Amino acid sequence: MRTQRQVVDYSLQKRAVLRDVHNGKIGTLEVCDASPYLKSAARFHGEPTDDRCPICRRDNLTLVHYIYGDELKQSAGQARKLAELPVLAMTLREFQVFVVEVCQSCAWNHLTQQYLLGRDALTADELDQVEAVAASSTAGRHREPGSSPRWEGRR
Repeated sequence: MRTQRQVVDYSLQKRAVLRDVHNGKIGTLEVCDASPYLKSAARFHGEPTDDRCPICRRDNLTLVHYIYGDELKQSAGQARKLAELPVLAMTLREFQVFVVEVCQSCAWNHLTQQYLLGRDALTADELDQVEAVAASSTAGRHREPGSSPRWEGRR
């Protein structure tokens, strides 16, 4: 996504946790503690991956994208499908995305990535292009009753 910025990758932290699990310093019950809400979000809003669960190795992991931001108001904290994020990035100034990987079998979960999205990252020219495309796609859709389309009356 063009507006993605300030990316934080948690892969080193994940490797450290997995090392501690395999060495016996941390029990699997401590890391396989996904809440029912997280597992439900993975089922309905998650994006499947080709990566096997590092704990149980039975199922592939699912990525869940949670969004937070002031402009989201009551929608903050909701899980969203990956396909929805570019649309939100073009309509909102700025919001944070947290990506969590989840295993539906053993309840392994780990924050994998965090980043910002939104229109604040666009240059003035890019912002003008986005607004022009948005205006042309909605032209004529939301007219007041009795008003004429733009092309009527021009001869």
